Amino acid sequence: MSEEQARLKTGLIHVKTGNGPGKTTSAFGLALRAAGRGLKVLIVQFMKKGEYGELKAVRYVPGIEVLQFGREEFVDKEGPEDIDVKLAEEALRKAEEAVVSGRYDLVILDEVNVALDYGLVKLDEVLKLIRRKPKHVELVLTGRGAPPQLYEEADYVTEFNEIKHPWRKGIVGRKGIEY
Repeated sequence: MSEEQARLKTGLIHVKTGNGPGKTTSAFGLALRAAGRGLKVLIVQFMKKGEYGELKAVRYVPGIEVLQFGREEFVDKEGPEDIDVKLAEEALRKAEEAVVSGRYDLVILDEVNVALDYGLVKLDEVLKLIRRKPKHVELVLTGRGAPPQLYEEADYVTEFNEIKHPWRKGIVGRKGIEY
């Protein structure tokens, strides 16, 4: 499929947030769907580094690129380290470059809402990125704690709510299911 055939006429903005699981998985599902239709996808992961199951899978899918900006250690919300701020700012710069370039049809900012909530990136910078988005680019912002200003900018807002989760019974995350 040629690039001209694959381009979206109208790219919209998605916010996937809430305390329930599935936000990243939902975004990766959208990435698979887009790649299956010949669209070019970039996933920029904030605060993540490691070999998650979805990363291993998308390596085999043409048209999907993933960039991770984080450490394998969890970020302390009350006292993030300088390196956490630096990596999140770098992720936002790379994401903005990618969005504005128009080279990608779908750009996913995975866990950017958490980076905002933790104070690693500034809301005005994320809003600037959203407002600079070319018409054909679809943009997805995932993570808990999305601020109301992102709801206002978005065309889709989905809140993932935990009703019941096995971790409350002491069942830890399982490879291939939770990560």
